[in-house]
Amino acid sequence: MSGSFLERPRFSCSLGGALAAAGNIQNVAPILHAGPGCAGNFAWSNNGAAALAVTGPCLGLNVPATNIQEKEVVFGGLDRLREEILNAAKIIQSELYFVLTGCLPEVIGDDVESLVAEIAAQGLPLVMASAAGFKGDSFHGYEAVLKTLIAKVIKPARVKDDKLVNVFGVPPSLNPFWRGDLNGFKELLGLLGLSANVFFGPSQSFKGLTQAGKARKNIVVSSLYGLEAAELYQEKFEVDYVLAPYPIGAAAAERFLTVVGRALEIPRRKVKKAIEEAGQRHYDYLEPLVDVYNDMEAQRHVLIVGDVNYALALTDFFSQDLGWIPELTVITNPLSPEEETRVLKNHIDLGGLAPNRLIFESRLSYIAKAAKNVWGGPGLTYWDSKQPVFVAGSSLERALAAELSATHLSLTYPIANRAVLTRGYVGYSGGLRLTEDVVGAFIANR
Repeated sequence: MSGSFLERPRFSCSLGGALAAAGNIQNVAPILHAGPGCAGNFAWSNNGAAALAVTGPCLGLNVPATNIQEKEVVFGGLDRLREEILNAAKIIQSELYFVLTGCLPEVIGDDVESLVAEIAAQGLPLVMASAAGFKGDSFHGYEAVLKTLIAKVIKPARVKDDKLVNVFGVPPSLNPFWRGDLNGFKELLGLLGLSANVFFGPSQSFKGLTQAGKARKNIVVSSLYGLEAAELYQEKFEVDYVLAPYPIGAAAAERFLTVVGRALEIPRRKVKKAIEEAGQRHYDYLEPLVDVYNDMEAQRHVLIVGDVNYALALTDFFSQDLGWIPELTVITNPLSPEEETRVLKNHIDLGGLAPNRLIFESRLSYIAKAAKNVWGGPGLTYWDSKQPVFVAGSSLERALAAELSATHLSLTYPIANRAVLTRGYVGYSGGLRLTEDVVGAFIANR
């Protein structure tokens, strides 16, 4: 577990995560009630680290914000917030305006909830989430936005849609491949005849989001993110949730479909047929690479560094789909010992592999030290060498990869050396895409 200081953090504060979430809902305009500079800082430290996806209609430097200063700290910032909300509504056409509160207004005690309720009563579609930075990291902000949507926006439904499910656990921007991954979940669930509300991104309409109350089941694809939201949803709409593996590649996709099929009581023969047909297509596409892959002696020893979702999912992918050897897996979320135990147990209970070596560490220098303990430098004999090495991590691991004489590919947040728009690694198609990227990385200089 990480110590008591932050070194090259792989997340921002709660407000940054909330902005990334609210700002990536179609036809929703976030409004920051915070001190000066917050939006600008998030544009680069948060979104800019998500594979160059910096801006959007109300993201980056386009975010309406109160930018409260000394006057508001002394006399309160509600008048300034009222002004900002009404002016934003005049300039920005939106189906929902979403106030996000930062540290300053929460420290001075602004009653934002009452103001939002007052303005909403006059007909403006307006909600708010408390997202002060001191309350937690980016993932806390993601959860706060989801819980506000469940409490205030999603409508109850008397009749459930047996083909509709909701997907929780993929935080926008904090997973640089979130758009493609959410599309991958929709594609995978479509194999079982299901449609999915994914809440965020271009593939999710605002109208569809408001009707998420019709869902038959919620699917949480993380042992850490989205669980609180799923529990609130269960309490409000009496719809339970199933925990499912984060399915990167064919092996994990098969496990995902099996878990979902069992939870929704889909006939086993239908699930089996979907897995067989998707698997056949997957391996038909993969087959042309096999001979040259073997001739190149392409197997690698892998260092994997990432958040809870990706670190464990990539460990399974490299081992089960590529036949590589994950020597060290590093989960970068700062977790309690109880959370660490729960995360690993859930992963194994869902059919994932227990990593060869697993540490929970966010500090870059400590990650480097752990890696050098595995790859001990020159002098190793042939039979105990763990070469060649492949580093699957963030942009922060590039220097470490160079020290290990390893190929490096940025697959986890933060990513500053790749541009990602629609790319994702979930499912059968995602596994093929990741195979292309991985093999392409280590043959790039041939």
